[in-house]
Amino acid sequence: MEQHRVAVLVRDGVLAMELGVVHRVFGEACDAEGRPFYDVTTCALEAGSVRTDGDFSLEVERGPELLSEVSTVIVASTDHDAVRVSDAEQSAMTAALRRVRPGTRLASICTAAFLLAAAGLLDGRDATTHWARVAAFRERFPTVRVRPEVLYTVDGNILTSAGVASVADMCLHMVRSDHGAAVGGVVSRRVVMPPHRQADEAQLTARPVAEDGVAGTARARSWALEHLDKPLNLRDLAEREGISTRTLSRRFREETGTSPTQWLLARRLERARELLETTELGVDMVAARCGFGSSAAMRLHMRAVMQVSPSAYRRNFHG
Repeated sequence: MEQHRVAVLVRDGVLAMELGVVHRVFGEACDAEGRPFYDVTTCALEAGSVRTDGDFSLEVERGPELLSEVSTVIVASTDHDAVRVSDAEQSAMTAALRRVRPGTRLASICTAAFLLAAAGLLDGRDATTHWARVAAFRERFPTVRVRPEVLYTVDGNILTSAGVASVADMCLHMVRSDHGAAVGGVVSRRVVMPPHRQADEAQLTARPVAEDGVAGTARARSWALEHLDKPLNLRDLAEREGISTRTLSRRFREETGTSPTQWLLARRLERARELLETTELGVDMVAARCGFGSSAAMRLHMRAVMQVSPSAYRRNFHG
């Protein structure tokens, strides 16, 4: 088995917690015999000692030449990305990123999106960063489509994450994309985190705890997950909470960062992936159990969101 090689690029001030999360998530992805799927190596703009945001440093053996040898490059964030990256550091970063081969998967952690954007890699693309730095990011990079409400974005072969906990979500997404939901589920259990939070879940909620006497949308969402095989609509969900469809839509976006319709589609696709991986059900039956109505509709949505057909997905990940 050939391992998927991942390089994590660090600089002075690297956030040690986020770096550790990357190594832990990919390090837990193994086959049935315990052989690791990934080979993760840390590199720096220049090999040697790298200061962290804590009271210790890292001794990094590899320099930027590693970036031309791997299949995934992850740029770690630092304690100064959004406020005071020097011209020399940005120049060195841009030069390092030019080493990345075409087609390589490239990801940024938190405010490292500033450096990808400054290198011109995010022009015309969806991207996110830490919620507290969104205004500065938008002002500095108006050609990037900033999505401040999400945990991470995926635009072609480039991913950006919001930081800290969302780093694990982004890395789990990559594991699931490479090896399927079953492997992703094993990894999430080993690192003791939820199996998967969708990218469109909110970084922050406007009302993290429901106000006294005011319902949220938890009951509606729980009920929807139990009835995904049915043709659900806004009125069905609103009736679960005893509120209007307009209020439901507003609260849904506050609590999940997305609309009820988008949330339902994401859940149906997630269920379809699980059934295609773990059962022998025909594509028509999978579509019916996920509430798509027809295999044609499921095929359309899978191609639009995942760039793959149901049959191709099953060939790649079944069993």
